[in-house]
Amino acid sequence: MSNNKVNKATRRGFLAGTAGVIGTGLAGLPGRRAAAGSAANLPPNIPDASKALGDGVDARAYGSPSEFEKHVVRRNVAWLTATTESSVNFTPLHELDGIVTPNGLCFERHHSGVAEIDPADYRLMINGLVDKPMIFTLDDLKRFPRVSKFYFLECAANSGMEWRGAQLNGCQFTHGMVSCVQYTGVPLKHILDEAGLKSNAKWLMPEGGDAAGMNRSLPLDKALEDCFIAFKMNGEALRPGQGYPARLVVPGWEGNMWVKWIRRIEVGDQPWHTREETSKYTDLMADGSSRRFTWIMDAKSVITSPSPQAPLENKGRQVLSGLAWSGRGKIQRVDVSFDGGKNWRTARIDGPVFSKCLTRFYYDFAWDGSPMLLQSRCIDETGYVQPSKHELRRVRGENSIYHNNGIQTWHVMKSGEVENVEVSG
Repeated sequence: MSNNKVNKATRRGFLAGTAGVIGTGLAGLPGRRAAAGSAANLPPNIPDASKALGDGVDARAYGSPSEFEKHVVRRNVAWLTATTESSVNFTPLHELDGIVTPNGLCFERHHSGVAEIDPADYRLMINGLVDKPMIFTLDDLKRFPRVSKFYFLECAANSGMEWRGAQLNGCQFTHGMVSCVQYTGVPLKHILDEAGLKSNAKWLMPEGGDAAGMNRSLPLDKALEDCFIAFKMNGEALRPGQGYPARLVVPGWEGNMWVKWIRRIEVGDQPWHTREETSKYTDLMADGSSRRFTWIMDAKSVITSPSPQAPLENKGRQVLSGLAWSGRGKIQRVDVSFDGGKNWRTARIDGPVFSKCLTRFYYDFAWDGSPMLLQSRCIDETGYVQPSKHELRRVRGENSIYHNNGIQTWHVMKSGEVENVEVSG
């Protein structure tokens, strides 16, 4: 479907401004190829599984995936950070479907490793501009009226390596710092009402119980609108890497605001300008200045299959699948392109469509073996249209890290293999 030339580049290669496509590879990534299977277990033979009793109901007290799915795991990129204690691993988006991320596959981003906290020792302190400073146990929090909501959680640095061009060859690595679960907890407004807010209260500073003491300034208006303290995800207790026993949920906003292992909330009349909102998590502009307080995660999408870790196996009938999300509300429409953005077709949105939540889209097509340049572009209910990477760079330059929601391009080759590329402007 395209005759554009593909030029190879290193994984840290710099984007050239010439016509054509720039691509990159990351060696050693597992692709998804069809297994040959065992001839003895194929029709018309009776398979081994049908010849003997299997395990009883007590064999696995806590359910786990099939041994044949053991490759479906989070993965890190070792050269991204000096140590794993201050690092990230990535959700295998290419292996999933629907909108819910299994608890064991939600990406993790830590600043000082996982804090292991006994729930009996857990306390949430409220201080600052309140009528009465208070300390809540986990049981105290569970007695407040609670809510259960589906939300996506995305690290501000998701796709950050792609600012200078195609870098990481797999949607697990380009877009895998996002997950979506059903969080259950208590609205923050109930807790703040219990402590009583002073008339000059305008900001909160949530602080984590990890060794980094992760903290951020949070506007009071947002806290009262839809933030809550979560202690469950997908029906069960938070996992340690997700903030057990309690974390902050800040719907639609960048993940670093969602303070894990939350231990304290200070109420103030102005932002604190902490390390994580000055030297980190600010948007570097082309002129060297930085934008602060760019919390909202704008509309974004990615085709998860076909993709570099989910190549095409055969010609003929295919299902293109992907995810779209927006921190401003619901996804209204998703378009897909097979020729690098020259022509667009409307994809089919399937499953529930919630505000500030992952949304699944599909497009059914037949593949004749021709090369393709696959792209997706989403539009949210505010009318915001996902931009191209070139549109972003015209405003932000090439040296940024955070809030890269540009359109992703996958080059499907005649072999069915897929590569991360960019279509030059």
